[in-house]
Amino acid sequence: MTREPAPPDTAEFIPFEEFRNGLPHGRFRVIVNPALAVPFVAFHTRATPIALALIGPGIAAALLGHAWVGATMVAVGVLLRRAVKTQAPRILLHLSTRVASIYEQAAEHGVMEVRRA
Repeated sequence: MTREPAPPDTAEFIPFEEFRNGLPHGRFRVIVNPALAVPFVAFHTRATPIALALIGPGIAAALLGHAWVGATMVAVGVLLRRAVKTQAPRILLHLSTRVASIYEQAAEHGVMEVRRA
């Protein structure tokens, strides 16, 4: 199967295996859109449901008299969301080098652009 060259306003699609093998050698330049990366990474890592699963019971534990346990659970839930928010581009790059479907979805939806160096 031959690939037609990409139109000038779009980037060439790089297959996953070529991307995964060439990235450590500096063959590609990766551009991540940080505004789109945060919700994409939060969805694929399921950070929001995990954070809610920590915060909700943490509040309940605090209200039932276990203040330290509850405060710890709430803090871990909030810090999890904040870590995903601040580290989303790094997490996306890590996931995209290991999972082909995440690489393809990120490239398809404009979250990540891969160019030849």
